[in-house]
Amino acid sequence: MNATLVQRHTVEAMSSAPDRALTDRIVWIDCEMTGLSLENDALVEVAALVTDFELNILGEGVDVVIRPTDEALEQMGDFVREMHTKSGLIIELADGVTMEKAQRLVLDYVREWVPEPRKAPLGGNTVATDRGFLARDMPELEEHLHYRIIDVSSIKELSRRWFPRAYFAAPAKNGGHRALADIRESIAELRYYRGAVFVDPPGRGSDELRALAAEHVVDHSTPVSGAAPEAASEAVRSTPGEQVR
Repeated sequence: MNATLVQRHTVEAMSSAPDRALTDRIVWIDCEMTGLSLENDALVEVAALVTDFELNILGEGVDVVIRPTDEALEQMGDFVREMHTKSGLIIELADGVTMEKAQRLVLDYVREWVPEPRKAPLGGNTVATDRGFLARDMPELEEHLHYRIIDVSSIKELSRRWFPRAYFAAPAKNGGHRALADIRESIAELRYYRGAVFVDPPGRGSDELRALAAEHVVDHSTPVSGAAPEAASEAVRSTPGEQVR
């Protein structure tokens, strides 16, 4: 590529920087339900956070509890009921808002940071399930998102196969099945894998991976907003087939 062509591409890249800032954002959403059946179960909690290119959280986010029907509560399985009881969610359901209000609150926050529809992908862990419930109950919100998904669970599975050292050193998760806490841990997990896997060789050893993981354990007593740790961009990589020492 000649110098003139390089210069033209540089100018074009600079001129499109504002648009890229929007397309580089990720809308993280986590849902809590009474079960996993789109036919029978209810959406009872939705939380959202938006991050920028560096995975910094923008704004305070939103977390909304939705009041389910009596029928949805009655048919909730024992496992899910126990899970929501331990998390404290079940006692909040009676004071939950309507689905219409919940969608408006979440969409207002998302539009503040991603004003144009179909620009930012949906992010999370095993987030296709969440998207199914959003499409059913919050179609306006779901349609505002790009059709692509950034699923941290997929990155985790690939790391288990090809970067096992990074996988086994990953930060612990303690979200407790509450939507906002789970999102924060998903973001922290991607920050970790960004620093542990998406780097040039030769990378670092297991001790350094464990130190990196420790920096990305979420403290749920701290405020939601904040910048990603600088360590997330440090070069860390494992060799396929290696195990934690």
